[in-house]
Amino acid sequence: MTRLVPATCRAARALLDWTQEDLATAAGVCRSTVREFEKGRHALQHASEVSIIRALAASGVDLLTKEDGGPGVRLKGCSS
Repeated sequence: MTRLVPATCRAARALLDWTQEDLATAAGVCRSTVREFEKGRHALQHASEVSIIRALAASGVDLLTKEDGGPGVRLKGCSS
């Protein structure tokens, strides 16, 4: 599974024009979880990370791995 880092989380939200609250709601986590992770104050619990990644993927965001030229994000269907 792709690991989420704070910068890619912020970038993914920007692609979707989502607030932290939007992401938290879509992922079923607390807004403070998203906020504190994006500020680098704490790591995500595995279940929260999976939920956030799934919410982003369901909304059309691909998380890029090293093999894809990442870390980074792109909208599904967009080539690099």
